[in-house]
Amino acid sequence: MNQIYIPKGYRPVLDAYDTQRAIAYIKETFQEEFAAALNLKRVSAPLFVTEESGLNDNLNGYERAVSFDVPAVGEDAQVVHSLAKWKRLALKRYDFSVGNGLYTDMNAIRRDESLDNIHSIYVDQWDWEKVITRENRNLDYLKLIVRAIVRAICDTNDRLHVRFPQLRVNLDREVSFITTQELEDMYPDLTGSQREKAYVKDHHTACIMQIGGTLASGKPHDGRAPDYDDWSLNCDIFFWDEVLDRALEISSMGIRVDAEALAYQLKERNCEHRAQLPFHKMLLNNELPLTIGGGIGQSRLCMLMMGCAHIGEVQASIWDTETVKECEKAGIRLL
Repeated sequence: MNQIYIPKGYRPVLDAYDTQRAIAYIKETFQEEFAAALNLKRVSAPLFVTEESGLNDNLNGYERAVSFDVPAVGEDAQVVHSLAKWKRLALKRYDFSVGNGLYTDMNAIRRDESLDNIHSIYVDQWDWEKVITRENRNLDYLKLIVRAIVRAICDTNDRLHVRFPQLRVNLDREVSFITTQELEDMYPDLTGSQREKAYVKDHHTACIMQIGGTLASGKPHDGRAPDYDDWSLNCDIFFWDEVLDRALEISSMGIRVDAEALAYQLKERNCEHRAQLPFHKMLLNNELPLTIGGGIGQSRLCMLMMGCAHIGEVQASIWDTETVKECEKAGIRLL
């Protein structure tokens, strides 16, 4: 069921024209800061892949990909859910060396998404991937990369304040790290999303690690596909959103599975049949580089920095009638 929350007394800070200017400035500036921080090169990426390739992200397993036939090719194609697997294959094809990586614009359609202030069926994010060594496959290296991303976000926010001084959203540069099991131990009576809100409200900028595996309660903190992130070496990055009074996830990322982790996680989720797909075969045969990667929400980053109440203020999508009516009544401009 779709939900809409209208913050009391909310009014957009910028007019329609300056909103578009600020969106462009955030995207241009963050790409510059982010690429420099992680040593990434921009590449082109697909909007769709063939179903048989196994390159599409299965997300939580229940989301339906937007599919269509391609008569000229004789195969069915799927609009990507994300580029988690494609990026790793691209690093091999482009012969990227250790310490170097790529980033790209990823546009997706998630038809089964429930709509609210921060969720849309249209997903726009920066997908990125970087080649690492086996020695880098540890939590210390994960934290190093997380801090670099947070620094790039905060530097972008500081530059935005100079260009648009009426925008004064403050972001905390200090990252608090916690695992999902530590979070469950801390808040045993709360759900996963409730734990995130409670923790991020107290710490403002947080990295919640080790998502996907089963916790002591017998349940995972949240769903995670078994064939890209290593569940013991992944994380989500959150900032506290004062306007919406909630934890806002800006990035889902992690050190990717090696052959051993892939085999284990496929078995855990009863997805061992995926081992026969081309991408998975290459990974199990150690034919792909070891990598770290993730996605950073473009619209979410914009709405956070601009103090927006609804993601529709910074991206053009479609919304249910009730959402449109409530936003119009509250003076929220949906693009």
